[in-house]
Amino acid sequence: MDATQQAKTTAVKGTNTAREVRPLVKNIYQSAHEAKANGRKVAYMMVASHYDEILRAMDIVPLPTENYAGLCAAKRDMDRFLLKAEADGYSQVLCSYARIGLGFDSLRKELGRIPDNSPDGGMPLPDMMLGSSAVCDPRFKWYQAASRYLEVPTFSIDVVAPPPQADLNQVRDHYIRYQRAQFQGLIEFLEKQTHRKMDKERLWEAIRLGDQAWRLWHDIDRLRVAVPSPMPSQDHFSIMVAGHYYTGTQTAVDFYQRLYDEVKHKAEHKIGVIADEKYRILYGGGLPPWHTLWIFNYFESFGAVFAIENVYRGFDPVEVPAHVQDPVDYLAWRAFLRATRYHEKARAHSGNPTVEKLLGLIQDYAIDGVVFHACRSCRATTIGQTHIKSELGKHCDLPMMQLVSDMVDLRDYSEAQWKAQIGAFMEALAARAGSNRAS
Repeated sequence: MDATQQAKTTAVKGTNTAREVRPLVKNIYQSAHEAKANGRKVAYMMVASHYDEILRAMDIVPLPTENYAGLCAAKRDMDRFLLKAEADGYSQVLCSYARIGLGFDSLRKELGRIPDNSPDGGMPLPDMMLGSSAVCDPRFKWYQAASRYLEVPTFSIDVVAPPPQADLNQVRDHYIRYQRAQFQGLIEFLEKQTHRKMDKERLWEAIRLGDQAWRLWHDIDRLRVAVPSPMPSQDHFSIMVAGHYYTGTQTAVDFYQRLYDEVKHKAEHKIGVIADEKYRILYGGGLPPWHTLWIFNYFESFGAVFAIENVYRGFDPVEVPAHVQDPVDYLAWRAFLRATRYHEKARAHSGNPTVEKLLGLIQDYAIDGVVFHACRSCRATTIGQTHIKSELGKHCDLPMMQLVSDMVDLRDYSEAQWKAQIGAFMEALAARAGSNRAS
């Protein structure tokens, strides 16, 4: 790639608060290094596994390995880790997040130290690795594979959801009991590693802060129905750091309160992301291209703003029954309710919870077109994406486009091809807008 392409990575943000995220990201890794120096426990962990508040309550410092892969891509310093993992025998079609993490761990073991000039100082050696089945299988198997390079205890939990065809009234108790047992097993493992018991009051406090932050995040997204759009998707892919990596902390609550105030002001005063908003786009699915987030600004050059997205989203608020008085029971109930939020709508309409969610976003945010990103190495968000696109088309007549690359591996990306596709997509949006005006 030439020097010009090398310089293009992150996108220009639409809010001032989103520009505060970079220090939060740096602090993730700085805090982990400081914790190691001070004898506190550090854990490799997976995002959106519903166990974040447990770690906070146990005073364990989370080290999100998937986030580190995205950071490496944003810094265009992923190739040495990807190639090292592939040299160790991992296929190029394996999750590129996992390949970066495994390559980093392999290099660190080979060198006997953190590789030179690693983004944000690199990841320190963890004291434990906490896997999860949530979202995809590599999140369960990744840390088992990492045991080739790390001699630390590993524990993985199952995070499950019934299929949309299931009668929730019949399966609810079974799923909640099972999820509670998974969380309780994790707590017992952590108690052995830390040599102290879980403090339920601390867990309740972390849950309270977690729910407060996620509620604020949800309220921010509801403000984004405003026309013109007060906050674009490229900001979302930054601000999600507070919710996903600072869950259960006052830091996340304070950050989202500042962002809420800013987005509310913009919405009330009709301050848009761009001066002349012509089209509102839904980012329909697929992990973001961390290596090329500037592409969102390219869409804006056509007058198109990504008004909302369906990836790395905050969980919609759910109401756990008042009779639930134990914090671990609460976490199990909340995980179940989050996972089944769109099941009843799906049973009554399209049969697919993701389609129902997308249809709701299209209506609420006055969407003109939908863009998907098919990531070559992410089976979880790519397999079935064409089907979702097809099913969505049965219920709306919007132009849709599927871009193809990878979330962090730049070898699967073609700037020329993307720009050609985007140009054709924008022509379709313009033609549809013209047809609507004529009618």
